[in-house]
Amino acid sequence: MINVTDSAVRQLQSLLSQRAENSRKGLRVQVTKGGCSGLHYEMTLDEKKDGDAVVERNGMQFFIDGDSVPHLSGATLDFSDGLTGTGFRVVNPNASRTCGCGSSFETTQSA
Repeated sequence: MINVTDSAVRQLQSLLSQRAENSRKGLRVQVTKGGCSGLHYEMTLDEKKDGDAVVERNGMQFFIDGDSVPHLSGATLDFSDGLTGTGFRVVNPNASRTCGCGSSFETTQSA
């Protein structure tokens, strides 16, 4: 399953604490078709759906749909806030090729 860093947990806590209606939500991390290399990541605040794998850390939930699990197995979700960009990012050992812009990738499962 996906690993989640402390930084990613803190950022999700911060996002969800801003509105009371977010109390049942978590971060959905999924892989969809698209981009130069064939696949890309999408992340949204969402509620658990049937068939989701759930990673829970410090009371925060991260949802991964069944189709995305094979592409994210062993990956790490991180959050960075630096000069080169701010946001959640996935470090994925399953990515066999990435595009020049870094937003899409290919795995051996997608080939």
